[in-house]
Order: sequence, then C-alpha cells, then structure tokens
Amino acid sequence: MNKNIVIAIDGYSSCGKSTLAKALAQKLHFIYVDSGAMYRAVTLYFLRHHVSLHNHEQITEALKNIHLNFHSRDYQTHITLNDEEVSDEIRHMPVSDNVSAIAALREVRHEMVKQQQRMGRSKNIVMDGRDIGTTVFPDAQLKIFMTADPNVRAERRYKELYAKDPDITLEEVFENLAHRDYLDTTREESPLVRAADAIILDNTNLTPDEQLQFALDKVKPLLSV
Repeated sequence: MNKNIVIAIDGYSSCGKSTLAKALAQKLHFIYVDSGAMYRAVTLYFLRHHVSLHNHEQITEALKNIHLNFHSRDYQTHITLNDEEVSDEIRHMPVSDNVSAIAALREVRHEMVKQQQRMGRSKNIVMDGRDIGTTVFPDAQLKIFMTADPNVRAERRYKELYAKDPDITLEEVFENLAHRDYLDTTREESPLVRAADAIILDNTNLTPDEQLQFALDKVKPLLSV
C-alpha cells in the first residue's frame, strides 16, 4: 500500500461528510481529521473571548492562543481546545450560526490549513471539510464531493439537534443551512467548490452503508498499487 494516502471529502453542511469520513477511516485504519470541528473550535474560542471579526490584531492574537488536538475514545474522534474537551459544545447553534463567517477569515483559514497539512505529512488520513481537495490537499489521491437535497439535509440536521435542543425548529435549521451554504460558496478565501477531479457523491437517497461502499470502491485502486 502507498504511504501517506490522503482522502479528501468536501461538500455542503449536513451532507454526512463526517459520517462517511469516520467510517472510511475506521475501515481503512487511517487517521480521521475533522477540519470542520477545528473551525468550530476556533469559533467557540472567538465567541467566549468576544473576538471582533473586524479587528485583525485581536484575531491574530487569538489564533496564537488556540491549540487544537484530536484524540480517539470509544472509537470516536474527539477534539480538545486548549486541553478542554469541546466535542459536544461546538455542535450547538451559537457556534453553527457563526462558524461560516469565522471560517471565511483569511487569518483563520491560513492557520488551520497549516495545522491540517502538518497532520497529513506523515500519516494516511481521511479529512472532510469544504476546501480540502482544492486548497489543503490539492494533490490528494482521492477527492469526493458530497451533496444532497437541501430539505433532506435540513431534516437530518434537525434530528441531530432536537435531542439536545427540543425547542429548535426545522425552519430554523433550514435557514441556518441555507445561510451557511451562501457564505461557504461566496466567500473570498477558499470558497466551497468542487475540485475538477473530485467524484460527486449525492447521498440524498443513500444509506450510510451504501455511501461507505461507494467510497470504498473508489479507494480500492489506490490500495492495490
């Protein structure tokens, strides 16, 4: 098997990128890197410390004080922000409402891309996000671009959030996703766009097992070289 295989999975919010990436990494015994969790953790830090998105000095100083790490527990990947476990808190709506704007900042993206590329230099990894195949790892051996019907995406996300916040409405979730799609695809710095050599995976009508098999079929040629 080739060393340092990188599988890049990009796509819209709530398309199941993380679900696929985690399952694929586990099946292949690769390291799973959740780039979205990294941006969410930065967002959480910015919210806690009232960092102004218009103050470059504050942003630069904040990034110097943000140390992110991934670790595995119970077959799940967890993220720590300055040694604090924040895997659950970064999924709450205040972070969801602000993550796209913060992730669009040039300083934030440059810092996260540096950290992500460092992770991919010496390990076989599966990484999901919005600019992995275009900016972070343009030479990734396999690129998958995920999409799904917006209504289906909103319903999936709503079911996730409802368990933690029964007051949330489907309309709120749909509007949040639509707003994030707009910000992600129109931002100046590394917008969400399908890489020319990325394989499209529309999972509107696919089960998690079916999308995993789809990806495994695409990986097989890389493993036999």
